[in-house]
Amino acid sequence: MGRAEERRARQRGDHRVVVIGSPGAKPRRSGIRRFLNWKTILGTFLGFCLLGMGAFVVLYMVVSIPQGNADAQRQSNIYKYSDGTVLARTGKVNREIVGLDKVPKKVQLTFVAAENKSFYKDAGVDLKGTARGLINTLSGKGKQGGSTITQQYVKNFYLNQDQTVTRKLKELVISLKLDRQQSKDDILAGYINTSYYGRNSYGIQAAAQAYYGKDASALTVQQGAYLASLLQAPSQYDWGVATATGKRLVTARWNYTLDNMVEEGWLNSAERQAMKFPIPQDPKGVPGLEGQTGYMVDAANGALAKRLVAQGVAANYEDAKAIVDAGGWTITLNIDKSKQTQLEVAVKTKLTSKLDSKKRSVDGDVEAGAVSVDPKTGKVVAMYGGKDYFEHYLNNATRTDYQPASTFKPLIFAAALEEKATTQDGQEITPNTLYDGTSGRSVKGSNIAFAPPNEDDQSYGDVTVQTAMNKSINSVFAQMGVDVGMDKVLRVAGELGMNTETLEAVPAQTLGSMGASPLEMAGAYATLDNHGRKVTPALVASAEHKDRTVDFPNPIGDQVISAQAADTVTSVLTGVVDDGTARVSVAQAVDRNDQQVAGKTGTSDNNKSAWFTGYTPNLVTSVGLFGEVPKDRKETSGTVVKRGTQVSLKGAAGGGRVNGGGFPAQIWAAYTFNAMGQVTDFALDTTQGAAMEPTQTPTISETPSETPSQTPTTEEPTTEPPTSQAPTTPTSEPATTPTTPTTTEPATTPAQTPTDEITQVDPFNPNNQQ
Repeated sequence: MGRAEERRARQRGDHRVVVIGSPGAKPRRSGIRRFLNWKTILGTFLGFCLLGMGAFVVLYMVVSIPQGNADAQRQSNIYKYSDGTVLARTGKVNREIVGLDKVPKKVQLTFVAAENKSFYKDAGVDLKGTARGLINTLSGKGKQGGSTITQQYVKNFYLNQDQTVTRKLKELVISLKLDRQQSKDDILAGYINTSYYGRNSYGIQAAAQAYYGKDASALTVQQGAYLASLLQAPSQYDWGVATATGKRLVTARWNYTLDNMVEEGWLNSAERQAMKFPIPQDPKGVPGLEGQTGYMVDAANGALAKRLVAQGVAANYEDAKAIVDAGGWTITLNIDKSKQTQLEVAVKTKLTSKLDSKKRSVDGDVEAGAVSVDPKTGKVVAMYGGKDYFEHYLNNATRTDYQPASTFKPLIFAAALEEKATTQDGQEITPNTLYDGTSGRSVKGSNIAFAPPNEDDQSYGDVTVQTAMNKSINSVFAQMGVDVGMDKVLRVAGELGMNTETLEAVPAQTLGSMGASPLEMAGAYATLDNHGRKVTPALVASAEHKDRTVDFPNPIGDQVISAQAADTVTSVLTGVVDDGTARVSVAQAVDRNDQQVAGKTGTSDNNKSAWFTGYTPNLVTSVGLFGEVPKDRKETSGTVVKRGTQVSLKGAAGGGRVNGGGFPAQIWAAYTFNAMGQVTDFALDTTQGAAMEPTQTPTISETPSETPSQTPTTEEPTTEPPTSQAPTTPTSEPATTPTTPTTTEPATTPAQTPTDEITQVDPFNPNNQQ
């Protein structure tokens, strides 16, 4: 087309014709680009928005505010032993509705400050928070955040805690409608009267009584701020049973609440500065849960709640607990009624019957906890949580704030075997490897200095690993941990069942300076007993509810360490019983009946805890004793010792130091030899350790003895299998004063049962309280 023709075409209003391929021509779109442009994208987006708005309008019209029936929905929970007999029945709702006029105005405002500062201004919903919750639900990311007080009230009173998109959408619509139909005061009153505060308390009146022993009308601002802060996580924030972390978090939230009140002009700044944290009174048990029952019921509720979270039924643990507490459950525990009775009797006959707090104040500080597990099925068949659920609310069987001490040493050795680790000079670590047992010897090969003393500062010279385990020699296992690599030690310990995720990989951990529970230690040893196949102790066998089905995973998992490694540790641990720190209490027990036993004692820093965790082929039991102040007391020096402070067990029952080979081992033997049934032998896939004939001569590691004045011993492990007859002359671990060790151990009396106390304060232990 020429220029003249083009000009005439423009005058006629025609479009310019462009020849493809000519200069100025636009490239033709191909493929998906022909359909995707900003117009289509924008149109699609607007279409979806209109569709969503339309759907919401329909939803708003269809969904109505239901009849509130939170009380009617609450039913009893039934708890059964493994044989089907009833253990307990709970379900009475502890709630008393009070009008908002009975709650001081500033106490009302603490809940607004804690949960929803914009409550008096918003339309009842937080769209951003709800959208985030929906996305998290759809993607399986868990906990929803950002709900308003109105939304939480709707969830508590009109709906439920289920973690579903349908429930969240209903919550949103009902909240919008409710905000238009009811006053803010009515909504706030409903919220504080229906919320769960822990301690079986629903509503502010029940909570005021449970935590402060007063009516809601008498609450102070400080106390109201605590109750308001508690709602975020009542299980974790209950001061009476909270961990150090829980106490720190609830204190921070209490401060946050009061600071928000100042920011909103609801509280005077000077008044705020003068406020001190209001520590609640001790918790009290629910009627019908006396003795050991309450411990088992609480533990079962916790196990079920965790499972509901794992299945995606609830967003978080607190919501899951609310589902459990709503009732309607029939929960069958794995607890064997007969074994449970035998465990309780063992604790009474071997420990509590000998304690008299009127004669000795230390006797009142003694707390016992125990868990018994079937290693072949993973079932928790017995549990001892404390003297009485009403007297000591915290479950000693599941608490994790005391050091397991030397009961951790078998896990170090298990890591050495599994990793095929070698000493500093390249010798493979086996039961026959020789280590320097000098007390206070600095570990070699670590960039962190560590030189732990042995119990009573006893030095041994060169000893085999078997002897070191029998005598629980700290210096040997500190060096072994470094030889293996502490990161590998913690990894293997975690695979066996201990919670090691937050632990630092430092040599001090070889002394068992982390926190652990009898449940945790029973699980780790059960995995060893089960030839290295993972055992996760299971308290709950089944949970049935008309509205939902809960599936529990198999307690027996995968092979986490080789059978040879696990069985070699078991073989070595038979030596602790037959020739070591548990000999008097376990090996020489009159009702042993030639039963093979493996186990390990432990006595922690400053004698604050004492342990024996042991097993037969069919039963694993961990027993722990803990020194804990039962209530605030004033010492003769004038110092006030707070309730819950960890203290020494020394002097309990009129004796001296409380060792793992003492009361814990005695309880273990009295229970196990009655509960185990048929006498059995370990079927071990190993040729090493005290239960086997030695197959190699000891290998000597680097780091020779640094105390030439002492004659090193090259004591061999036991060369014969354990005899069927108990020794007539008891032998012990190191004497109370250092002596030159020989292959013949000095005789002792039962009162001189050897110990393996940690005498060095571990700077890496968060639970180490002085």
